[in-house]
Amino acid sequence: MDAPAGEKGNETESRAGWVLEACSRVMRPVVRLALAFGLKYSHLELALRELLIEEARRAWRQSGTEPNISQLSVTTGLNRKAVTAKVREAAEPLPHTEMSAAAKALTLWLQMVADDPTSRVLPITVEGEATSFETLALQATRGNVHHRSILDELLRLDMVIEHADRVELNAAAFVPAKDLKSMLAFLGDNARDHLLAGVANTLGGDSPLLERSVFATGIPLEDCERIHQLVRERWGALHNELTHEMTRAFEAAGKDAKGRIRVGIYTYYEDSPDE
Repeated sequence: MDAPAGEKGNETESRAGWVLEACSRVMRPVVRLALAFGLKYSHLELALRELLIEEARRAWRQSGTEPNISQLSVTTGLNRKAVTAKVREAAEPLPHTEMSAAAKALTLWLQMVADDPTSRVLPITVEGEATSFETLALQATRGNVHHRSILDELLRLDMVIEHADRVELNAAAFVPAKDLKSMLAFLGDNARDHLLAGVANTLGGDSPLLERSVFATGIPLEDCERIHQLVRERWGALHNELTHEMTRAFEAAGKDAKGRIRVGIYTYYEDSPDE
């Protein structure tokens, strides 16, 4: 027997409230970041409006329909003028970290160093088949980016040191702390994929993605930091193993392979919650 209309309405309202609360928790650090860099409500409103239109279009296309302006307007609740403005605009100010040739080259280099510590210093170029930064860059990018361009970017980020005809690794991971644009790109991509995994699991459908955490409250900050360091150490070993597997898959893949994967880990602690 179907539930009475009133009960269905209450359930719908409850579900909407739960979703809004989850969205608020997700958006809190986003709002904190925005305020730290001087963004205002108008900036966030514009970003949200554009995301609504992009995701509405994606949802319609997944159902096999190329949506028109009216359909996007009804789905998002935005007026036709706002939808039309977005359809005519295309902007992507931040780079996609999956496309970073410097990140690919440095990750491969770190893997090489884990296997052979002497490879921390490489000749920039070398005759024959000996390993050099040039051959490393060629392998990491399939020859799509010149090795000198990659080296210059790593030098700019202070991740390598150039010594005449040789180059030395100067980083333990691709964390471009001296480049705000790159740091924001990694923040956006890493947090996006973490949340996409959780959203996919919540919506159901395909096989559940790995998305787990362990947490505790009421412990000393010193223990929080100790646990933080433990996670860093364990991640180092797993990172190397995952890099090996991804490199193997990348090298064996055909030109038409389009799958992507991002595996991440995080730790956050503070003295007392502010929410």
